[in-house]
Amino acid sequence: MKQLLLLGGGHSHVEVIRRLALEPVRGVSLTLVSPDRHTPYSGMLPGFIAGHYRFDECHIDLEPLCAAAGIVFRRAMARALDPDAGSVSCSDGSRLDYDMLSVDIGSTPDVRAIAGALEHGVRVKPVSELLGAWNGIQAALRAGHRLSLAIIGGGAGGVELAAAMHYRLQQEASSGMASLALLTDAESILPGHPARVRRVFERVLRERGIDVRRRAKVTSISQGRVHCADGSALPAGHAIIVTGASAPGWIEASGLATDARGFIAVDDHLQSVSHRNVFAAGDIASMIDHPRPKAGVYAVRQGPILYENLGRALGGQPLRRYVPQKNALALISTGNQHAVATWNGIAFEGDWVWRWKDRIDRRFMATYQRVPA
Repeated sequence: MKQLLLLGGGHSHVEVIRRLALEPVRGVSLTLVSPDRHTPYSGMLPGFIAGHYRFDECHIDLEPLCAAAGIVFRRAMARALDPDAGSVSCSDGSRLDYDMLSVDIGSTPDVRAIAGALEHGVRVKPVSELLGAWNGIQAALRAGHRLSLAIIGGGAGGVELAAAMHYRLQQEASSGMASLALLTDAESILPGHPARVRRVFERVLRERGIDVRRRAKVTSISQGRVHCADGSALPAGHAIIVTGASAPGWIEASGLATDARGFIAVDDHLQSVSHRNVFAAGDIASMIDHPRPKAGVYAVRQGPILYENLGRALGGQPLRRYVPQKNALALISTGNQHAVATWNGIAFEGDWVWRWKDRIDRRFMATYQRVPA
C-alpha cells in the first residue's frame, strides 16, 4: 500500500483532507503531521484578537476532519526531511516513510537580522505562539499593569494586527494603560498598496494614538526594549514580530530545490522541480514561473488542484496545470468592525466592507466545521 504523508495543516491541506473525506483515494495509507490540532484561519485572526470571534469560530479542528477522511493524525512537528530516502523525522522522535509527500506548513516571520528576536520577541507565526503571548498580555492588563507593545512590521499583517490589538486593549482597560508602537523600515506603512489605503490606515493609527515609526529598521530586541539601526530605542514589554516570511532551515538542508529565500520550488503542478514525489502549497511553496505574494488567498485556491494532482500522481496519471490569478482581493480590517478593500488598484472602505469580509470568512470556515459523513 502506498504511503501519502501530509506535512502541516495549512489552508491548502484542509481542502485536500475535506476532499479525501468526500472522494477517498483507494489503496493509499494517509498520515497528517501537524504541531497543533486546531489550525487557524488567517483571515479571521485579527477579528479574534479584536474580540469579534471565539476561538472555535476561527480555528479548524483537524482531528475529526482527518478521522472522516481515514487519515492518521500525528501531533508533531517535522524536524528533518530526506527526500532521496523518502522519510521525515519528527519532533516526537518518529521517522515516517512516504511514497508521496505534500508540504503545507506555512511560514514564519524572518528574524535572522534581529538579534534576540527568539529570546525576547513573539513571532506572529506560529499562531499558537502569538495567542499564548496575547493571553498573557490581556491577563497583565486585567491585573492593572501598564503595558508597552511594539509591532515590528508595517505590511498589511502588522498594520491590521496593531489596529486589532489596540481596539481590544481599549475595550478592556482605561485609556493610557497600554501604549502601542508600530515600526517599519520602509518609507511608509503598507508599501505596495494603493495610496488611499495607506491614507486610511495612517488616519486610523493616528486617531488611536498608535506611535508609527517609519524608516525604523529593528536590529535587536532586549528585555523590555526594541533597538533600531539609527541608535534609537523604545520601551517594549512585548515585541510582536510581523516581518516578511521565511522558511525553516531544514527545508533547504534537505536537498529539495528551493528559491533564493529557501521556499520549496514547485512547477505549475505544485510539484517539486527536483523531486517528483514531493508537492508543496501555501506559503512554503514558491511557484517558479508564477511568483506571488505570501497570502492565504493563494493557498486556498491551491487546495483543489493539490488534491487532484496528488491523486493523479499516485495513480500514474498526467497532472493538471495551475496558474494563480494575477490580482487578489485584499480585505484589511481596522479592528472596530470596519474594513478596507482593494482590488486591482481600486480601494473602498466602510462598515459594510467588514460585514462582507465577515460573510466570506464565515462561509469559508463552515466548509470545514461541518465534518463530511
